[in-house]
This record gives sequence, C-alpha cells and structure tokens, in this order.
Amino acid sequence: MAHTAPRTAVRARGREAHGVSSPTGRTGRRHPLVATAMVLPLAALLLYAFGGFEAVVTHASSVGVMLGR
Repeated sequence: MAHTAPRTAVRARGREAHGVSSPTGRTGRRHPLVATAMVLPLAALLLYAFGGFEAVVTHASSVGVMLGR
C-alpha cells in the first residue's frame, strides 16, 4: 500500500501530458449560464427555507434609508 501514491501521481501526469485533465476526457470550463442554471434552484430553496427573502428586503430597505440621508 505504501507505493500506490507515486504510481497514481505518474498516471495523473501522463494524462496531463496528453491533454486530458479529467478522467472523462473533458477539458475546459462550464459556460456561466449553465452554472447559473445549476445553482439557481438550490439558491431559491435555501432562500425560502431560511427566510432569506425577508432578510434581503430588510437590508435593502435599511441601505436605501442610509443612502437617502
């Protein structure tokens, strides 16, 4: 078991040398709209579950009052 880490590192370096950085062979970044579409449902659920909407409205209102002075 002690010698498995060096072999794993060698295999990882071999994939990088061939232009493959992930095990699936896909490289590059996710499009920002796709990332947003993935995050929005979870954000909406958390906002609803923890009462975030009221907190955002309260903070926005207080900031508006401060800027209005």
